Amino acid sequence: MGLTKTEIFTDQQNEIALIAKAMGHPARVAILQHLFKTNTCICGDLVDEIGLAQPTISQHLKELKQVGLIQGTIEGTSICYCINQDKWAPIAQLFNAFLSQKPSNDSSCC
Repeated sequence: MGLTKTEIFTDQQNEIALIAKAMGHPARVAILQHLFKTNTCICGDLVDEIGLAQPTISQHLKELKQVGLIQGTIEGTSICYCINQDKWAPIAQLFNAFLSQKPSNDSSCC
């Protein structure tokens, strides 16, 4: 059997792609922005804030949680979500390093 496509890329390239994919939906960006504003949130609050159905919000939360951007704690029948602060700083560093790259000064391109 051949290599899977992700195996031919570096760990850093795979991590950037995985996180970018998780943030690649405007609803997830809105969820993250809301969590930054409120510092904690219950899923029902997000339904009111974002304007999407509860199952849709839950699916977006699951995607964000899988890559570690957010974390949740169960409180009774509700789950409170917040930004995963332990993971956010390394993610910010990873993206800052990636986005601060400058193209070479070779003017012969395009």
